[in-house]
Amino acid sequence: MDLEQARLYCLNKNGTEESFPFGPETLVFKVAGKIFALMGLESENPGINLKCDPDLAIELRERHAEVKPGYHMNKNHWNTVMLEGSLSDAELKGMIDHSYQMVVAGLPVKVRQALTENI
Repeated sequence: MDLEQARLYCLNKNGTEESFPFGPETLVFKVAGKIFALMGLESENPGINLKCDPDLAIELRERHAEVKPGYHMNKNHWNTVMLEGSLSDAELKGMIDHSYQMVVAGLPVKVRQALTENI
């Protein structure tokens, strides 16, 4: 999966918006104003930062060489996933889904309900 495919997958998530709050080189994906993914657009090695359960984050890093502690992020809760590796599209989509679901789970009940009503 390349950056554009990952971008489109993120945008397909209910309630997702994209923006450049940190400058033109970092694309940010938010749901209800909360970040669930970031992409470095000017890096030689394309990757995506994704929120992750701390225990799962460690497991993913041990299992996949392309999963690293989150670059410029809280390393306990974020992974940087390099897109030029052996991860399948399904594995990367699962990581994006997990990140999105973690952020949605932390939203107020009314906001979560509004997101699911719009499906």
